[in-house]
Amino acid sequence: MSDLLQRLLAERPWLLADGATGTNMFALGLQHGDAPELWNLERPDLVSQHYRSFVEAGADIVLTNTFGGTANRLKLHGAEDRVFEINRRAAELLRAVIEESGREVVCAGSVGPTGDLFEPLGALTYDEGVAAFAEQCRGLAAGGADVAWIETMSAPEELKAALEGAAQAELPVVCTMSFDTNGRTMMGLAPAQLSALAGELAPAPLAFGGNCGTGAAELVVALKRMHDAARDTDVLVAKANCGIPEFVGDSIEYNGTPELMARYAVLARDAGARIIGGCCGTTPEHIRKMKAALEATPCHAAPSLEEIVAELGEVSAKGLAEANGEGKAPARSSSRRARRRERPSA
Repeated sequence: MSDLLQRLLAERPWLLADGATGTNMFALGLQHGDAPELWNLERPDLVSQHYRSFVEAGADIVLTNTFGGTANRLKLHGAEDRVFEINRRAAELLRAVIEESGREVVCAGSVGPTGDLFEPLGALTYDEGVAAFAEQCRGLAAGGADVAWIETMSAPEELKAALEGAAQAELPVVCTMSFDTNGRTMMGLAPAQLSALAGELAPAPLAFGGNCGTGAAELVVALKRMHDAARDTDVLVAKANCGIPEFVGDSIEYNGTPELMARYAVLARDAGARIIGGCCGTTPEHIRKMKAALEATPCHAAPSLEEIVAELGEVSAKGLAEANGEGKAPARSSSRRARRRERPSA
């Protein structure tokens, strides 16, 4: 089991994660409706190019091209019998790019939702979910992944199944959930509740937080609530979408500029995140700007809601309500709200 992520977290005040996979693959020629994961076998040159762009931009953590890598998702493309091969190859390609760079970069095996609802809302049993995630994670581990990066989750049951599947493959875990304009996941979990849940998960994740969602402002607001309810030892993750998607001609583009994402990165760090990256729409250029801003800007006190809105844009009323303490989980530490852990600038 790799300890690279744990060691880097012990050595550095913050780590920079990468940006989007899907939207950057579209820029390389992927067509809507195609499975990005099949490119691991069919276009390994372009997958490696994608990985290399984020390594060269300065990311300390890069995710594999395996978000839809369970049999549940791959069956939509007739590839459900190639789960191990597809995931192993994705990790092998990233491992090769990291080794050629000469840098220490975490090879994070991306694990997304199955796309199926778990019982009692759907037909997928918990044990079937565990088996699907374990199959994917075994391929990632065989290819050299350092960690299973379980992302964009909505339901606690699916998150738990993914963690158990990763444990069967002997991979440590980072997990993130996606919060919408209601300030909660699609299945109703609030940011503070995720902090409470993280302390109950087995195995315990190395880090947890939020990704995707509806833009940088909403995610930083969720992060504040998560931080208030977290323990001092918890490592939080922020991986926000690059602004809001907009139609530009026949395509969808995200309106977050590199400058906006640089401001987001600093605010996310000051709000408590130690792993900061981008999700949909985030390019290597955004990551470069984020890295420069994090390196140049000293740590400050956690931003107020007013500062977040002023810097990053409006936040939904329900998102603000959650940030003001209407989540159901109590704070883990009474001192969290009154003080901010000071960390040295990198």
